[in-house]
Formats: sequence, structure tokens, C-alpha cells
Amino acid sequence: MISTKGRYALRVMIDLAEHKDQGYVPLKDIAERQQISKKYLEIIVRDLVSAKLITGVSGKRGGYKLTRDPDDYAVGEIIETMEGSLSPVACLACEVNECPRQEGCQTLPLWSEYDTMVHDFFYGKKLVDLLK
Repeated sequence: MISTKGRYALRVMIDLAEHKDQGYVPLKDIAERQQISKKYLEIIVRDLVSAKLITGVSGKRGGYKLTRDPDDYAVGEIIETMEGSLSPVACLACEVNECPRQEGCQTLPLWSEYDTMVHDFFYGKKLVDLLK
């Protein structure tokens, strides 16, 4: 399940994409438009800045803006930044499956197929696809 943190991060990114021509967008403006607590958004934007998905400046003309074009962001990248791996089982969350049961696991193909579907769905959608 995608948490509010992941969903709100996506809304922040959409808002910044919609207002990208305005330069740095104040967090209070995003909070008002998205009807999300500014305090909660501070936590979300901190994680987005740490992941270099957005950049921010403080001060009178401060705010946040995208670091790339909206077409260069996969929705999956944004969600995984906030949520961690979208893999349905722990053994697929790592790049190398080190599960000792891997060879004989009868359910691994099921989980692997599901993991691929989720990954392809979210990484097949770009931020620009969500703009109005």
C-alpha cells in the first residue's frame, strides 16, 4: 500500500511541475493548493531534496522547484524515494536475491511476475503524464 507520504510527494511533484515557470514555489502555496499541512510537507520536501528530485532555497523569494524536466521523472522513482522498494516480498527488494530457498521456491515466479508488473506500471508513467 502506498502511504500518504508517497501520495503527497507525488502531489507536490505535480504541483511543482504545473508551476515550473514560476521559479521557486513557496511551500505555503503548495500546501494551500494541495490542502496538505505545511508541517507535513516540510518532511516530504526534505526527503525529495535529499534524493535530488527537487531543490530548495530559503528566504524571501525561496521555495522549491524541480531539478529536471517533468518528462524526466518516472512516477516509480518518486514513489520509491518515499516508500522504499515496491517489491511485494523481501527477497525481490534487493538487486541480488540471496534467499536460500530461491532454487526451490514455488511462489517466487508469482511474486516475480507481480513485481515486474508493478515496476513496469509505475516506471512506465512519467510525471508529465499526470499534469492536467
